[in-house]
Amino acid sequence: MDRNSVDWKGYYAAVPTPFNEDGSLALDLLRELLELYVSSGLHGVLIEGTTGEWFSQSPEERRLVAETAVETIKGRIPVIVGCTDYTADLVAGHAEGALKAGADGIAATPPPYAKPFPEETVAWYEAISAKVDAPLMIYNWPHGTSVEIDTELARRLVEIDTVVAFKDSTPNVEQFYRSSRELVDKVRVFGPYMTPAGLEQLERYGGDGTIGGGSLFLREDAEFWEAHWRGDHDAALAHAIRNERLFPKLWLPGGWAGRHGHYASELKALMAILGQPGGTVRPPRLPITDPAKLKEMREILVEEGLVPAEAGS
Repeated sequence: MDRNSVDWKGYYAAVPTPFNEDGSLALDLLRELLELYVSSGLHGVLIEGTTGEWFSQSPEERRLVAETAVETIKGRIPVIVGCTDYTADLVAGHAEGALKAGADGIAATPPPYAKPFPEETVAWYEAISAKVDAPLMIYNWPHGTSVEIDTELARRLVEIDTVVAFKDSTPNVEQFYRSSRELVDKVRVFGPYMTPAGLEQLERYGGDGTIGGGSLFLREDAEFWEAHWRGDHDAALAHAIRNERLFPKLWLPGGWAGRHGHYASELKALMAILGQPGGTVRPPRLPITDPAKLKEMREILVEEGLVPAEAGS
């Protein structure tokens, strides 16, 4: 397999898994959210990634989330299921359920907590590839794994048989640009292209997409990629500038946490302000309940025209 084995491209939402206030899965809200993403023209979804809070779910819950996503999407856009876990056998177990449900492929980081050396990381993905005959997306998430898949290591990993894509969430943007240039002819590359500097790299060297936590802009996130594909530089640049202006107000550098709470907690609070069906987080994550923080987040969204100003403000 290689990049030509799949048609993954554009804006993919890393889907937040909605929970009810009592901590139970809110599968009804998940269905609503997925329908919102499809109707907004997003190009695909990643289920049970970092934003999906897979780490607080049982294997049965992870299977239910994957099945619900595939059943709801009904083939309209690709569904990639995150299968990260601590052993290759556990990854393969999650993958079996996801693929049986009809997922288009799987994604996995290096094993969390273990901090494998490069040779061990290569062996890890080789083991997954040997156990799971399906398109595999490598997910570089150094904040969650303490492993940085740099360009040299990435070159080795994309030679593994079933690897078709690389999702790079490194905080080192210059390293991402190097990796993108090196890998884009072999696998689909997803990363932070949706800034002015990222767009310049995209137009000069190529690239495939961005997988962002949910989607605050919805249709406009998808439109960035469609503008790029049709050669409308000005339209793509306008959205890139807006992204670059908004996101530093909300997220810490590298996008691993919010300025008002954890990444997932802040995202779900923002979704609630925007009227998106996101539910709440599950421990160990805590919801943002501080009125001052919620007010500040709303004001940021008002500044960017994402929600109307409140009457009398």
